[in-house]
Amino acid sequence: MTSGFNQSDKCVSLQQLVSRVPNGASLALGGSFLHRGPFSFVRELIRQNKQDLEIIKQSPGYDIDILCRTGTATKARAGIVAMEGNFGLAQYYRKAVEQGRLALEEHACATLTAGLRAAAFGIPFQPCAGIDGSELAKLNEWAKIPDPYGSGKDVWVIPAIQPDYAVIHANEVDRKGNVRVLGTYHWDRIMSRSAKSVLVIAEKLVDDTVFTDSPETTLIPYFLVEAFSIVKNGAWPGSCWPAYEIDYPAVEAYLNPDEAAFAEHMNTAPETKEIA
Repeated sequence: MTSGFNQSDKCVSLQQLVSRVPNGASLALGGSFLHRGPFSFVRELIRQNKQDLEIIKQSPGYDIDILCRTGTATKARAGIVAMEGNFGLAQYYRKAVEQGRLALEEHACATLTAGLRAAAFGIPFQPCAGIDGSELAKLNEWAKIPDPYGSGKDVWVIPAIQPDYAVIHANEVDRKGNVRVLGTYHWDRIMSRSAKSVLVIAEKLVDDTVFTDSPETTLIPYFLVEAFSIVKNGAWPGSCWPAYEIDYPAVEAYLNPDEAAFAEHMNTAPETKEIA
């Protein structure tokens, strides 16, 4: 977990936030599919020409797809991967796997969550049900152990998965780094507890009283957060409820294989206003 960081001034630019990620790092990316993903952060990884990244996420879509399109990601541990019903499969991700450019450790959402939980709890593995009948155990060489309490049943156990960073897109953050997500926070909580450190992109900076008046709404406490950036509309072209919905025309434009169209996609993203 985070240690040795200056707890008094965590607000940095998006470029500075991304610069903390070294080549070869493993990143757990928050959100789900096209909803509240840290997409401004992901695009800045590409601009900074980060290399050999591992992506960890139960249900990635646009984020892992664009990182495969640019060759930024070379490893992944993922469950279901798709651009959602409107757009089908994540085509650049699929091509990267098929062509051997992305080394994939395929998971179910439950098994990946079990591995993250093991890391959060500081134990080497976590039991997980629902694996029987799947080829995942054979593919990943997962082990079964006897129930130590004598039921006679064997239990599948998933090795701990500890990302270098959890990268979370949030609705609100205060100066200390307390984080709040409005609506469903998917797997963001367990990612933040399992990772060695947490980086946050938030829609807006709010007063500390937002958290002190309603402490139960804090998703990630300040002492887990290394640094954060404020990027309005940073989950574009995805949604960030209740501020904005998915920009479907922008997602469709992203899927265009033309390189000029992709350059326009990158150059017109909301965070480019901050970078400029």
